Amino acid sequence: MVPLQNITVLGSTGSIGVSTLDVMRRHPDRYCAFALTANSRMEELFQQVMTFQPRYAVMRDEDLAEALRNRLLQAGSDTEVLAGVEGLVTVAEHPEVHQVMAAIVGAAGLIPTMAAVKAGKRILLANKESLVMSGHLFMSAVKESGAELLPIDSEHNAIFQCMPLDFAGGLTQKGVSKILLTGSGGPFRTLPLEQFASVTPDQACAHPNWDMGRKISVDSATMMNKGLEFIEACWLFSASTQQVQVVVHPQSVIHSMVQYVDGSVLAQMGNPDMRTPIAYGLGWPQRQVSGVEPLDLIKVAQLDFQAPDEARFPCLRLAREAMEAGGTASVVLNAVNEVMVDAFLNGRAKFTEIPAVIETVLGRSPLVDAVDIDTILRADETARLLAREQLNQ
Repeated sequence: MVPLQNITVLGSTGSIGVSTLDVMRRHPDRYCAFALTANSRMEELFQQVMTFQPRYAVMRDEDLAEALRNRLLQAGSDTEVLAGVEGLVTVAEHPEVHQVMAAIVGAAGLIPTMAAVKAGKRILLANKESLVMSGHLFMSAVKESGAELLPIDSEHNAIFQCMPLDFAGGLTQKGVSKILLTGSGGPFRTLPLEQFASVTPDQACAHPNWDMGRKISVDSATMMNKGLEFIEACWLFSASTQQVQVVVHPQSVIHSMVQYVDGSVLAQMGNPDMRTPIAYGLGWPQRQVSGVEPLDLIKVAQLDFQAPDEARFPCLRLAREAMEAGGTASVVLNAVNEVMVDAFLNGRAKFTEIPAVIETVLGRSPLVDAVDIDTILRADETARLLAREQLNQ
């Protein structure tokens, strides 16, 4: 009998959080929602709390936390409401928590995710920005605390499934020659380049395969999502930039592959549904029902692969260059991207300005060693200011 696991879901109202709760609902004898958190979706969090009755609920916004507290009191709920970054940290590092789903999108997820790492939890990492911003610090903290780190991004989860268990000792020593990181190419894989400047937010968010939040959908459209995953893969699997190759795979059936020195290539396949890697992470090393339909290879019929076009998707090149530059380069990359995606979604920037401003700010930003969280957060703040200056010119 597996003991009941207390789960904190950081970002429970987002797409990953909702999928996590769906998987947990299928296994009530294994998982209990200990804490659920949201940034601003108070009504959605209220409904989740009434359904799952966690001990804690956290709203990042103080006023919304108070509003949620009043709603829950009126509804007769015993759930305690916390607020702000301090509340997120509390539920991430709480001694009664066994696993933390780190699904807060963007830089906002770094501090609570790091708190969970330092507390030695099992981290289900869906917040790629934690590694992009603080890769060396993050992985060092995992090693020092004894935390378990399980990647939840479908690509990294696939790589993890195809790796030898002791890959941390070095890929070459374990016979791994290359990581093949697949990506669909997003909605604009074949769009004529002259139409990129007129792309609308709704077009960018209409991903052909995945149902994701708007920010991640735009990242997929620019392929910055794949660029961030490239950086993440280097840190997760102790790989050099030469050991990770991006492969465009429009069907999103093969989620990633690992190539070995003997000529073998191991691939993890499945329908494009995040509940598969979520269920794998929650239950590891055991497998469990996720609610995902089995893959019908006859229906799929064919699998296509292409080299990525970096002229079409310059964000891929910028991400690789940031990883190779080291220091705070990837912090700057991520910060400016967040500013520019938000500006694009709100009609203040063109789609083509996203990579253009990232490249400009990277060229203007002094790079320093990412020696601690304060240094990383200062670099993040400075990069955002520079990005906003570019927007206002």
